[in-house]
Amino acid sequence: MHSMPSFSPFVYWAQNENSLFLKIDLKDAKDPDIDIGNKHITFIGTGRGAQGSEKYSFQLNFFETVDASDKIIKVTDRCINITLHKKEPGWWPRLISTPQKPSWLKIDFDKWQSEDDLIDEAVNDIATDYPDVYKNLMKNELGYSKVEYKAVYLLFYNLGMLSAFLYAAVVLVITLAKNGFDESAYPKVYPATGHILCFIHLFQALEIMHPMFGYVTGSPLMPFIQIFGRIFILFGNLEFESQLQKMPVITWLFAAWICSDVIRYIYYIFHTADSSTPMRRAVYPFFKWLRYSAWIILYPIGFVCESVIIFRNILYLHNTPRFYLRMPNSYNVTFDYLTFLRIYMLVLMFPSMYSLIKHMYKARVKNLGGREPFDKLSLFNFKKKA
Repeated sequence: MHSMPSFSPFVYWAQNENSLFLKIDLKDAKDPDIDIGNKHITFIGTGRGAQGSEKYSFQLNFFETVDASDKIIKVTDRCINITLHKKEPGWWPRLISTPQKPSWLKIDFDKWQSEDDLIDEAVNDIATDYPDVYKNLMKNELGYSKVEYKAVYLLFYNLGMLSAFLYAAVVLVITLAKNGFDESAYPKVYPATGHILCFIHLFQALEIMHPMFGYVTGSPLMPFIQIFGRIFILFGNLEFESQLQKMPVITWLFAAWICSDVIRYIYYIFHTADSSTPMRRAVYPFFKWLRYSAWIILYPIGFVCESVIIFRNILYLHNTPRFYLRMPNSYNVTFDYLTFLRIYMLVLMFPSMYSLIKHMYKARVKNLGGREPFDKLSLFNFKKKA
């Protein structure tokens, strides 16, 4: 029986649905004695920790049962990493069985993972994906809930964008109502609503940078595809061709954009709200379903309308060439906007539509359940079957 030294190293822990991750902050550890049972872990070892080069030890009783036979222990010069697998999958509210935790046991938020991260092989932001779990863990760690700057920023950003799109919706409805909701209203929609949406989408481009700065999880690719596509329609087509602004398809396009984003920002606001409030519990499930279902109708409408706009612009440019640079010139280059639109429509637009719909379908499967037929079309699985 080993005697337990009085010093304990700092121990950092994290989890996903199936595993626990422990990091013992002990440098140059020598001959560590690690005993792992189904409900506990005991450690004794010599190394350089918070108290200098000493003999350290600790014992922890787990909140639930782990599989003691399925473990990975890696001893490095900087620390000792231990991976354990839970007997039953699920999220633990804390690591140990007792609510009171020792001061040397810390939460390693950087290593927390969610189901999304297991698919994307990326590190998760628990504060965004699991706000209730995060709040409870912060209370256990600090004794209070810490409000981060990025959470406040995202709340005000989502509220601001929701207000902007609701304003655009009101302007659109009033414009149509003044003209009796008939065909005579279509040419007046863009002058009333178009510049508002141009201004909104310039600010919405911030969403491309949110993943880059760690404000939200995921890749910037999907927001780039969606927002750049809309900005290109507005600034690369409608703003430069007055004939396009009078088309009835503009009304349907703007209606699809506005409805999609109003639903999306309402969902974002409730997603990050405190789940203990009665309003959130009553409203959130509906908007979650709406967020991952309304796109089935709205996205195809938007894609068809965008395709019609670009195709009509191609016809206009074919009859009246504009925005071209012919050789010879001082730059020694040639450019034809008509050719660019053709390439954009065939090479960029249609593949981007497919990627965005595939992304939304997978998100719907993950959040609402169902099957994933898109996976059967992937090149990776095709090669694997072959």
